[in-house]
Amino acid sequence: MQNIFDAKVAQEYINRINNLTPETQGKWGKMSVDQVLAHLNVAYETIYEPEKHLKPGFIAGFLLKNFVKAKTVNELPYKQNLPTGPMFIIKGNKNFDEEKKRLIGFIQKTQQLGSTAFDGKKSHSFGKLTAQEWNNMLAKHLNHHLEQFGV
Repeated sequence: MQNIFDAKVAQEYINRINNLTPETQGKWGKMSVDQVLAHLNVAYETIYEPEKHLKPGFIAGFLLKNFVKAKTVNELPYKQNLPTGPMFIIKGNKNFDEEKKRLIGFIQKTQQLGSTAFDGKKSHSFGKLTAQEWNNMLAKHLNHHLEQFGV
């Protein structure tokens, strides 16, 4: 698993994002490229702009922590066409350039803060995570969708 806290790795993700254009077509799935960028931003919004998203209720939180977390924070890549959690569903067109800029900024901020800022940090959906779990979750989500769009 690539280390998103490493400057070189973060730059590799940014370079891949910079290869996207508003016309880039996905190899699978229903989202357009602008929607995928907005979708990827949701994960970072839960970290840096948590007021934008409601926390899961007790039952949903229990299910997420006990059944979804392990699959999300491990090192195994996501399969194509998995169901999308409700808060990650993006409807309508988004501003490609704005979403791209925001995503790059979030990746840079995460890298600059470093792994120590994330070790033991609470996740919106899964409770406390180790820095490695944060890394796995963010890196494999980015990689999954960048591969979806061929970059």
